[in-house]
Amino acid sequence: MANPWRGDVALVIDGERRVMRLTLGALAELEAALESGSLVDLVRRFEAGAFTTRDVLALIVAGLRGGGWQGRAADLVQAEIEGGPLAAARAAAELLARAFMTPEEAHGGL
Repeated sequence: MANPWRGDVALVIDGERRVMRLTLGALAELEAALESGSLVDLVRRFEAGAFTTRDVLALIVAGLRGGGWQGRAADLVQAEIEGGPLAAARAAAELLARAFMTPEEAHGGL
């Protein structure tokens, strides 16, 4: 089960519900995989709606790996994502938002 307080985001891939999470290790892998800029640049691209499919894929892979998946980006080339590319982009944006949310934001301002 995806736990939003922990930063989890669920995505159905090839009919299987997967839980993604951007752990510190996953974030480090993500930053290393980015072809340009830093994580801050990636966040800015998403905020501006200027992200690429490569950004989305890198985030999905990092989130899956943070959730315990052992695959690589190449393993997702033929994968069917429920909801298509739009659902993948939404999940990627949600992963980023949850990874950098303050505890107060995560708990509804409590």
